[in-house]
Amino acid sequence: MLHIQHKLLFLLKIEQMQAKINYKFSANLWKDTSSGGWVFVSLPKNISKEIRDNLKWQEEGWGRMKASASIKNVEWDTAIWFDTKTDTYLLPVKAVIRKKAHLELNDLINVSISI
Repeated sequence: MLHIQHKLLFLLKIEQMQAKINYKFSANLWKDTSSGGWVFVSLPKNISKEIRDNLKWQEEGWGRMKASASIKNVEWDTAIWFDTKTDTYLLPVKAVIRKKAHLELNDLINVSISI
């Protein structure tokens, strides 16, 4: 019984250590013509640098990192992708999210992400 209690306490501590880091920024919504029409928001370079310097170990391959995002009270689980050409992370914004948040290309939007 004591072993089970220690194991549960250990798992609880691990969950507490998985706190997320939150970032807020404003950026324009843009469409990439070379990748099948994906729509993105580019994270600011200073935020991208901080994430890359401190959390790169969380990347899963091709610069993909799990994240949660929020735009105009629309929240979703997603991933950000590091773009080596622009030296910044990109947040893809799918059509369903754009529709729910009433977003148009080139809109300047306030974004919150959690990693």
